[in-house]
Amino acid sequence: MNIAYTMAADRGNTDLLLGQLAETLAAHGITCCGTVQINTDCPTGHCDMDVKVLPDGPILRISQNLGSGSKGCRLDPSVLEEAVELVAHRLTTGPDLLIINKFGKHEAEGRGFRTLIADALMRDMPVLVGLNALNLPAFEAFVGAEVTRLEPTCDALFTWCQNKVSQMRSAA
Repeated sequence: MNIAYTMAADRGNTDLLLGQLAETLAAHGITCCGTVQINTDCPTGHCDMDVKVLPDGPILRISQNLGSGSKGCRLDPSVLEEAVELVAHRLTTGPDLLIINKFGKHEAEGRGFRTLIADALMRDMPVLVGLNALNLPAFEAFVGAEVTRLEPTCDALFTWCQNKVSQMRSAA
C-alpha cells in the first residue's frame, strides 16, 4: 500500500519536518498536494496554528483563540473543512503525492482529511501522514496493517516519497 506515517517525539517537530519535506520535494520536481502545519508561539503559552495548502497556499488559521484559561481543543473545524475542500480540488489535478500534516481527532472520528486519504489511495497515489501516539490506534484501524512507519528524519521521508513517486511514474 502507498501510505506511510511519521511521528516526531517533541511537540511541533512533525510539523516542521513535513514543511521542510514539502519544500525539498518541490525542489526535486515532485508535486505535492495536502497540508503542512505552521505553528507560531504566542504570549499566552498556546501557539497559533495555520495550515499551508500545498503546493502554494493559501495559508489558513485553523486555531481559535479560546482565552488563556482554556483547556479544550482550539481547532476551528470550519476552517479545517475549508482546507479539506481546497485539497480535494487539488487532488483532481494529478499531483504526485498527498501529504496530510496530521491524522487527528477529526480524522479518527471519520471527518477531516479521512476521505481524501482514501481517495488518494484508491488512485494509487502515495500518501504521507503526520501522526501522534494518541491517534495511532484509530489510524491503524483505518488503514490496516500495511502502513509503513518512517523515522522522523527528512532523509527517511524523502527517500520513501521519491521511491513511491518513481514507482508511480514508471507504472503510468
